[in-house]
Amino acid sequence: MRETTAGRARMIMAPVILGVVVIVLWQLVVVGFAIKPYVLPSPLSIWDQFTRAFGTIWSGTKVTGFNALVGLLLGAVLGILFAVFSALLRVFDELSLPVVLALAVVPIVALAPVLYTMFGAGEETARQLVAALAVFIPVYVNTLRGLRQVRPVHRDLMRAYAASAWQATRTVTLPGATPFLFTGLRIASSLAVISALIAEYFGGPVDGLGRSITSAASYSNYPLAYAFVLGSIVLGLVFYLLTLALEKFATRHSPP
Repeated sequence: MRETTAGRARMIMAPVILGVVVIVLWQLVVVGFAIKPYVLPSPLSIWDQFTRAFGTIWSGTKVTGFNALVGLLLGAVLGILFAVFSALLRVFDELSLPVVLALAVVPIVALAPVLYTMFGAGEETARQLVAALAVFIPVYVNTLRGLRQVRPVHRDLMRAYAASAWQATRTVTLPGATPFLFTGLRIASSLAVISALIAEYFGGPVDGLGRSITSAASYSNYPLAYAFVLGSIVLGLVFYLLTLALEKFATRHSPP
């Protein structure tokens, strides 16, 4: 028990210590070499702007976070459904493969303006769809891979026990696919935030973090722009940690 606690403490403290060291070195380099803010602001100036504009950053975080959350849920549901159908129906798998490959290489920077034209720049629909598209691919690929991990010997064993299709799915297929599914979700959680931010660069209201970053940079207020970037980083970490907590909960309470 003590070894486990000590190991967890090391896992938490190691990145924290590394982060503190990087920030201190960053501050020393900026001050020591008199680097201009438009090249690289100092951590202290970024933190000062972060505390001053916290209300604006919080408002932008809620807008961007909501779009990323909607995109994450929509893309995850579609990715799981497509993976299930592809695993069960070979015809569906063969027909959907070219579509999935095409979606995987669609550039977000080109798709966002098209969606704004379709739904209107003032609506959040375009940003949510961009996030959903980014989420769909990793969830689909990882879930499908997990569903196909069942070994033939396990299938034969379930047939020997005269297990029904649902019993085989519940006891063999789903437990084997769960780690792959959550791997896709953890990857997708960060992609949802990044995609929502990128989509905000191409128009629409200035409420989100993406537009706030470009607005601050256009006025040469680079510490403020980095403060909005810090808010985006925190938002991405929150999404990742929530997904990780959901994975821990699901695996801990999964049936044996």
